Amino acid sequence: MKLYRLLTGPDTSEFCHKVSLALSKGWELHGSPAYAFDAGSGKLHCAQAVTKEVDTDYSPDMKLGEQ
Repeated sequence: MKLYRLLTGPDTSEFCHKVSLALSKGWELHGSPAYAFDAGSGKLHCAQAVTKEVDTDYSPDMKLGEQ
């Protein structure tokens, strides 16, 4: 089964570390990153989809970050 996550956060090194951690746990990039400017806060926000094949059945109770 394939799991899907959308990682999001402000455009900081913390976001890059979040994506790098997911990659180190076997998640794979899915598509290109997305960026959006929040005019209210004046900050750029990032999103990156990742997927991972697992040998278990899906449950909505899964903690995807722990897979």
